[in-house]
Amino acid sequence: MTTVPDIMSPALDAGPSTRSIARTGLDALEHYKTKDASKVVVRFKSIGAAPIMKNNVFKVTAGNKFQAVIVFLRNQLGLKQSDPLFTYINAAFAPAPDDTVGNLFKCFGTEGHLIVNYSNTQAWG
Repeated sequence: MTTVPDIMSPALDAGPSTRSIARTGLDALEHYKTKDASKVVVRFKSIGAAPIMKNNVFKVTAGNKFQAVIVFLRNQLGLKQSDPLFTYINAAFAPAPDDTVGNLFKCFGTEGHLIVNYSNTQAWG
């Protein structure tokens, strides 16, 4: 009995060439470098004696670093650079400033929002 080769499947001994692997790697790096232009809804919630914002819901570009959210929040609250500001995600942890907003939303988003708690004194952790 002879085996009929499957013309739709590649041969077993034919692996990807080094050139195609390198090209795929470069494509992946280029994709990683592109900034995510989608928007994330961020809801700010005051903790303790921190000032309350009139409008506490904003859309932020998902590719932005969380540091941009901190700078924006400082401007909205009228805080100086020397004034303390502590930020938390879902009242649980303080995110790193270099995390992207989109990544935080994918991991910790709640009901379509990324909830950012803020305080002028350390509240948790």
